[in-house]
Amino acid sequence: MVDFENSTLPDIIELRDINQTYNNGKTYIIKDFNLLIEDKPNQGQFILLLGPSGCGKSTVLRYITGLQKPSSGKVFIKGMPQTEADRIGMVFQQYSSFPWMTVLENVALGLKYRGVDKKERTEKAMEMIKIVGLQGHEKKFAQYPTLSGGQLQRVAIARSLLVNDEIILMDEPFGALDVKTRLSMQDFLLDLWNEVHPTIILVTHDIAEAVYLGDDIYIMSNAPANITEQIPTHFGLKKNRELKRSKAFQEMVYYIEDKMMRMETKK
Repeated sequence: MVDFENSTLPDIIELRDINQTYNNGKTYIIKDFNLLIEDKPNQGQFILLLGPSGCGKSTVLRYITGLQKPSSGKVFIKGMPQTEADRIGMVFQQYSSFPWMTVLENVALGLKYRGVDKKERTEKAMEMIKIVGLQGHEKKFAQYPTLSGGQLQRVAIARSLLVNDEIILMDEPFGALDVKTRLSMQDFLLDLWNEVHPTIILVTHDIAEAVYLGDDIYIMSNAPANITEQIPTHFGLKKNRELKRSKAFQEMVYYIEDKMMRMETKK
């Protein structure tokens, strides 16, 4: 279990003493779970969650976004107890855009629900559409094959950032993409991170993807789930594909592979 210690940086996300049970509290899925993520102003950070299937990685994201409440424990956003007013978007593996709406309408949807007038939400949505590289597609319907899989995920990312540009949660967002598109989306996400500086928490099963994207990797155990190790990558903020060919990158991938394999044999 990782022992999280506060530094002088402000906290942006904290899960404290989280438990998730069923069978009338007799069976634990997640037990005594703690996660502390500190804010890094004007830099952001890229957190990767790795762990066996079914260990609760997606559940952790749902706690943070408020889609699910733990059986016990507390969730804090920016140092304050989570409330319904905390709006945090999440990008899923499945395309989550509404196909009967245009790209612009999808990206602006969160602002519409907040009651923002049409002129303002259109202007802000167009700014975000430019940031994610979809300018010229704003009037197209957000559906396949009108847009590619990578473009549809960019729509979801833009919508999430417009809801909250400080935090974005991603649950295997590239799992349904072909290899070429997936690699391109990894580079796109790094570029976006360096431009907007959000705190990104991404769940993946791809170890090489985790090492490439993450500046911190958290490994979760089998149920009852907990974080067993925090691994900083130390590869810096500016990354490119040449990194994947380096000895340091490959050694970290092998190190985590060995960790994961030992974990699987203990099931």
